[in-house]
Amino acid sequence: MDSKSVFETLNSINVNDKTEKKNGLTYLSWAWAWGEAKKKYPEASYTIYENNEGWNYFTDGKTCWVKTGVTIADLEHIEYLPVMDYRNKSITVDNVTSFDVNKAIQRSLTKALARHGLGLYIYAGEDLPEGETEPEPKVDQKIINVIVESAARYAEMKKGNADELLKYYLNKYKAETIENLTYKDGIAISKELSKLIERSAKQWII
Repeated sequence: MDSKSVFETLNSINVNDKTEKKNGLTYLSWAWAWGEAKKKYPEASYTIYENNEGWNYFTDGKTCWVKTGVTIADLEHIEYLPVMDYRNKSITVDNVTSFDVNKAIQRSLTKALARHGLGLYIYAGEDLPEGETEPEPKVDQKIINVIVESAARYAEMKKGNADELLKYYLNKYKAETIENLTYKDGIAISKELSKLIERSAKQWII
């Protein structure tokens, strides 16, 4: 039995490949978001609230907004969202169409899902879900060549084995092969080898 809360479960899902950018803002597909929530919680449901006249949007006589709610595990999160145009500016009530309202409802439901955790980091201006980080860049060929040449040089100076020396560093930095080293670790190894060579050269001079 998964002991994670609803929020922890949904907040840990990486939604980056299901988003698109428009006018500098990031949007998550409503259909995908709802599908992911239903996979995890089949009992999940949503509500599109209506005003006293039975309209699926509300108005103050100037602009409009929608109200939606998503319920998961008996907890409902409600989201209010203005009916906006492609510039994310509120549309005046006399210019609002059913298409505009429907689009606002979909976006509002996606944001209500975010309150449950799914894709919440998008609205926080972050790039990755909690607990996940961007992978570090891999070491490039130039650094690989420096490491291999330095290991060979130091092994020759100490009459040792270059392969064993490289294996030592791969174990130290937890990499299966030299190509799997991160750029940061590759630089660190090349600096360590350089210092070893420098010290050994001084010993020879003495």
